[in-house]
Amino acid sequence: MKYGLIGEKLGHSFSKEIHNQLGSYDYVLKEIPKDELDAFMKAKDFAGINVTIPYKKDVIQYLDFIDDNARQIGAVNTIVNRDGKLFGYNTDFTGLQKMIVNEGIKLKDKKVLILGTGGTSRTAHAVAESLQTGEILCVSRSEKEDTITYEQAVKEHNDAQIIINTTPSGMFPSVDSKPIELNSFKKLEGVVDVIFNPLRTRLVIEAQKKGIKACGGLYMLVQQAVSASEFFFDRTIATSRTNEIYSLIISKKQNIVLTGMPGCGKSTAGKKLSEKLSMPYFDTDEEITKREWKTPAQIINERGEDQFRILEEEIIRELSLKNNVIISTGGGAVLRKQNIFHLKNNGLIFFIDRKIENIRPTSDRPLSDSQEKLKKVFDFRYPLYCAAADFTVTSDEVIEHTVNKIIQEFRGIK
Repeated sequence: MKYGLIGEKLGHSFSKEIHNQLGSYDYVLKEIPKDELDAFMKAKDFAGINVTIPYKKDVIQYLDFIDDNARQIGAVNTIVNRDGKLFGYNTDFTGLQKMIVNEGIKLKDKKVLILGTGGTSRTAHAVAESLQTGEILCVSRSEKEDTITYEQAVKEHNDAQIIINTTPSGMFPSVDSKPIELNSFKKLEGVVDVIFNPLRTRLVIEAQKKGIKACGGLYMLVQQAVSASEFFFDRTIATSRTNEIYSLIISKKQNIVLTGMPGCGKSTAGKKLSEKLSMPYFDTDEEITKREWKTPAQIINERGEDQFRILEEEIIRELSLKNNVIISTGGGAVLRKQNIFHLKNNGLIFFIDRKIENIRPTSDRPLSDSQEKLKKVFDFRYPLYCAAADFTVTSDEVIEHTVNKIIQEFRGIK
């Protein structure tokens, strides 16, 4: 290969998509077992490569030159072959620094906790220093030199204002995990997570729910790729181009999630959105029926609502791991917080708000098959819909109006 990314496992990588936007060069994802790294590096059969886990430190021994940032951090993620000489750089530094600045998270004179002690942790430490942070503490699960434990972080340093996560906790496919509980940190102002898959980890979602500035690692990934391409071809790429590529990539990864009362028009809107945006459409109730060979109404009547909600949660989790799809949820999906976390991992939630007088009870919905039941369910769920939504779209009888409003909001976020 001439240009590409090397690592042990690359199934989750977005790098090829990003580099495809940066030029006409062919960018290859190459998984290399540990026992083959030595031969690959000695062969030098490449013009420029990026390096990811677990080889960012291992490749240093093969370099003829390493720049100051990479040397300070002790990790290299970009290597350029110039006439047989290997030059190593760390573009993660630029990526993380610009992401923090772009997100408007201020580190100057702040107390910062960096979760994790690997190569990315050292990058975060260097970035924090460059942004004139007041105090930096690295957090480890076990006691190590120059670190504190998670227990110490919660008990003794809960006045921290910024948290930067460099651990894999929350990374696809283990999206339910998080590295630390945020409730203890009453002065928290910003959360930065280097994970880019899912787009928003549980840590980021919880921070945003508390009104705290928070971001996942996609912008960092795009910026580090841009910086790597600059080294590959000895050129300068404008920040505006970085922002364009970021917007394009997130538009290809983000889901549209529809919530609302039964009968509000979610299914009809979802199918029309699928046609207009060329995005695959999934209905959680339909997926449950396919799996169980029974409708939601039959399952509720035969097994009870609790058993149905368990099935619903399983389906929602599976669908939420997809990218660039439309998901129409059942009316009661918002009853479980876990569903909201899953749907927000890669999606924006649109609440289709239709007035109760425009919704009719039907016999195939046992929880709202009468006007009295419908009103009771509506009153209970309405605040849940509002709390979960990224956008609320008031629906009228013309479905095209609803669909167009959703498209406008979705495109506006990109």
